[in-house]
Amino acid sequence: MKHRLLRPLFALAFCTQALAQEVPALFKDVLKPNEPTKAELVVVVPPPEIEKYISKVEESTKKDPAWFAEHAKTSKPGVPLPFHEKLGLTQSEYDEYIALWNKREFKVAHEIGMMLRLTSDGRWNLLGAGPAASISSLRFSEKEDNWKSSNGVLKRLPDIDADPMSILGGWKGKEWKFEEETTLSKLKENVAVGSTNDGKYHLIVYRAQENTSAGTRLLDKSLVIRIAKSSAATKAKSK
Repeated sequence: MKHRLLRPLFALAFCTQALAQEVPALFKDVLKPNEPTKAELVVVVPPPEIEKYISKVEESTKKDPAWFAEHAKTSKPGVPLPFHEKLGLTQSEYDEYIALWNKREFKVAHEIGMMLRLTSDGRWNLLGAGPAASISSLRFSEKEDNWKSSNGVLKRLPDIDADPMSILGGWKGKEWKFEEETTLSKLKENVAVGSTNDGKYHLIVYRAQENTSAGTRLLDKSLVIRIAKSSAATKAKSK
């Protein structure tokens, strides 16, 4: 019996003619055109004991938010803040926090299907099934080196070379971003494609955020999609 999340992708694959255009280098060995590939929607989970230290830091943040904003600039994005007494932790508590952070793990939230399809405008549509369906509006052009979504054009950012201490661990990839600000709200949309430094997985990371001009959160969608390199770009089989 076919995995139910892959059925819509199989149907689309069988209805789509194979097009003799080479897959972009970005997706080489990751996805094949019109062939559903098994993937995992994952979340990063640190040990629950870390919460008591996070709570202490959050309380300290409220006392001097301006200082914390400046202190955060001394650290790479996604990496724990450097130690300082104003964090609200003793040195030993901070060391324990870092030890717990180093024990964070990837947990599989959902098994999903992913597929790449060439569209009539010459762009490559990244299709996701189930909980990853929100990524399916993304279409990539290798020639223009950008993505299009329902929001607009995502433009290229500098390459990613994430610190091993970052939330996803060490990984390298390419990233694109759309950003728009009006009198009513500010919208940001990012997509990145790369692989983990240990050579085990391909990663597709998607984030969309929208806040009102007053700072109220309207949208906050994050997807971390993991494809094992040993099984990447292979057609999903029936269970």
